[in-house]
Amino acid sequence: MNIYFACSITGGRELESFYRDFVAALESDGHIIPTSHLAQSESMEGERLLSAHDVYERDVKWIRECDALIAEVGVPSHGVGYEIGYALQLGKPVLCLAGKDRRVSKMITGNPAVSMKTYNVLEEALKEVREFLKSM
Repeated sequence: MNIYFACSITGGRELESFYRDFVAALESDGHIIPTSHLAQSESMEGERLLSAHDVYERDVKWIRECDALIAEVGVPSHGVGYEIGYALQLGKPVLCLAGKDRRVSKMITGNPAVSMKTYNVLEEALKEVREFLKSM
């Protein structure tokens, strides 16, 4: 399945190791993650080289082409919020994940079109994703 993984870039990278392990597990399940490079530390340097317009055009194209959008929303991010809204507008299934101790915007948690799940450890997040994808 083609999955757009949304995560914080400029809003904070404190969950970078989670992003990296999460994306690696989804790829090992056979999924295509066009945003997989964003889970890597080196991604920040490459992203700085692109204009804002180029990033926007690339990312909305990937969202249009994806089967689902999965977002880690435990670190607030304007971009992730926008990507979620854009995917919903296109009718894409959206799963949002956050650590159980994280505060998440009520615009996400209160939206009935969004599947919102919490986790304590990576394995719990992956279980939620696999159930979500199986239900599609």
